Amino acid sequence: MALSGILTEAGIAAGLQSCQAADSFDYKTFFVKVGLNSKSKDQLTKVFRILDQDRSAFIEENELKLFLQNFSSSARALTDAETKAFLAAGDSDGDGKIGADGKTAFIK
Repeated sequence: MALSGILTEAGIAAGLQSCQAADSFDYKTFFVKVGLNSKSKDQLTKVFRILDQDRSAFIEENELKLFLQNFSSSARALTDAETKAFLAAGDSDGDGKIGADGKTAFIK
């Protein structure tokens, strides 16, 4: 798994369990369950780079749609409502995407 060394399998399983049903994803709960809220800035930067699949220095809507599947291939994609809520939490300048400046704001 791409996030090994940063997250534990047990933490990832707990996070995925907390949001199995559509429209049940709460990023704050998920981050606590997987342990992202307690990671260092360097570790969060690594996670950001993994999620920024096109290396644009932004996490965009299409990348967030696959967010949960980055944790486990059996996980579901985020719904439109979940994606919009997640984007809004980390979008510091209103451009519809999460830049490097917003990556820690929505995790902490």
